[in-house]
Amino acid sequence: MQAYNQILQLIHDVGKEFERLPSLYSGKEEEHLRDHFLMMLEPNFEGSATGETFNKTGKTDILLRHEGSNVFIAECKFWKGKKVFLDTITQLLGYLTWRDSKASVIMFVPNKDFSSVLETAKQEISEHENYVDFLNAKDETWINYRFHLNGDRNRLVSLAVMLYHLPK
Repeated sequence: MQAYNQILQLIHDVGKEFERLPSLYSGKEEEHLRDHFLMMLEPNFEGSATGETFNKTGKTDILLRHEGSNVFIAECKFWKGKKVFLDTITQLLGYLTWRDSKASVIMFVPNKDFSSVLETAKQEISEHENYVDFLNAKDETWINYRFHLNGDRNRLVSLAVMLYHLPK
């Protein structure tokens, strides 16, 4: 859990940097933004941080492995409303094996009204069929939840939802 929190903190620090320096990151594609996370994760954690890596049913945006095991899996997306948000959680859960229990959904929000997006995400997440409960909020835009794996209500997954404001 300590490594998971360190990974999330590093991602959060980079995400806030995106917000502080919009001229550097504005107009970038999802893959380019993801690569900034990978660039910071790889040298800071023993193991292998890769992008677009196959795991179970598809290619996840960020996969961090250590000693042959997955330590962290994340999916990055641009916010396009609550349906895409919930679909992104479904997509990520489809990539998790029974042994994967630490994950994150990272949303890049181009909307000018960022506060409304945050409220929508917080309200709608409990509608997801795999939602178990709210754990805590590390920050206004970094919220931790617990979900269960597809088909196994007893196998829990720590899922961090992280949103970053990148207005157009």
